[in-house]
Amino acid sequence: MDITFSTRTNWKLSLNPFTKAVEELKDEKGREILDLTVSNPTRAGFHYDKKVISDSLQDIEALDYDPHPKGMLSAREGVARYYAEQHAGLQFDPESIVLTTSTSEAYSYIFRLLCNPGDEVLIAKPSYPLFDFLADLQDVNLVPYTLIYDHGWQIDFPSLTEAVSSRARAIVLVHPNNPTGSHVNAKERELLNGVCRERNLALIVDEVFLDYPYDGKIRPTFAANQETLTFTLSGLSKISALPQMKAAWLITSGPARLQQGAMERLEIIADTYLSMSTPIQLALPSLLEYRKNIQPALMERVLHNLRALDSQLIAQKTCVRLEVQAGWYAVLRTPAIQSDEETAIEILRKQSVLVHPGHFFDFPNEGYLILSLITPPEQFKEGISRVLASLNG
Repeated sequence: MDITFSTRTNWKLSLNPFTKAVEELKDEKGREILDLTVSNPTRAGFHYDKKVISDSLQDIEALDYDPHPKGMLSAREGVARYYAEQHAGLQFDPESIVLTTSTSEAYSYIFRLLCNPGDEVLIAKPSYPLFDFLADLQDVNLVPYTLIYDHGWQIDFPSLTEAVSSRARAIVLVHPNNPTGSHVNAKERELLNGVCRERNLALIVDEVFLDYPYDGKIRPTFAANQETLTFTLSGLSKISALPQMKAAWLITSGPARLQQGAMERLEIIADTYLSMSTPIQLALPSLLEYRKNIQPALMERVLHNLRALDSQLIAQKTCVRLEVQAGWYAVLRTPAIQSDEETAIEILRKQSVLVHPGHFFDFPNEGYLILSLITPPEQFKEGISRVLASLNG
């Protein structure tokens, strides 16, 4: 018997050299690896209030199944209250919110809404690598535009406008970007809206790290953008450091006619899946409130590790840290004497420290390493010391 799988799943399934090196070292007895790629906050040594979290899941109403395509109104109202608190009283209709189990699911809804097979979505590089798989599964083609670094990260608008073809349907932004930690500034927002109006494009804006600015000033959310059809995504995974709760959302804004048309179709898409569980929907307002407990600890950790990184970088001249404004990651610029993958493998084998090579995030050139700033402090400090010893050796 022989089964033919769909071409959309024709990914390279063999381990790449970096992953293979990680697996080999994990198998060595007595070999302790310092992991500077930690992305799961529940495994990063933070204290969670077990009672508050468990109590939020005890609502007796969870025994009743009363599905709503966009999600329970009480949960969507909780999301709206979160935005009002975080963004100076910003008000919008809970009916513009659709609940999803993850931002990945939200992307799939939006891609299905906007794109026919073979249509195009513009995506920044560098950026998070998940988009390639999401686009493949929705039969969407990703077209890159560039983020350039010149005393800070900025959108290369000539590369963006050049990338827009007749099949382009949307521009994806990550605000702040992962892993560069760069915000979309006011001028860029104005230019993006102009491009979208001229070319009939939607904006898809991922704001999962928006609550983590290093200067303490949360930037305006795109959920209030009325200039063009906009889909704003976020969720509990980063806001409340609760990735296991599988709760996220998308918010639709923009010109009234376009917003209404999008929501009518999104409601049918969401009704087809009905994927967020009732207990999580009932708990969502309480779990959003929990951000006030965990975010201060996360920001303290991130800023502490950033200072520790900078203090070690001062003593050497080989590497520099690129400017970062928000989020959980830092980017090191390193000598490009070999591929980033080879550099990361060398650091792993010689120093037992795990870092991400830049190509993992689609950096266009060699000479970049990505570090997680939510790594436990002592582990981070020792890991950086070993990384710099390897790079300066």
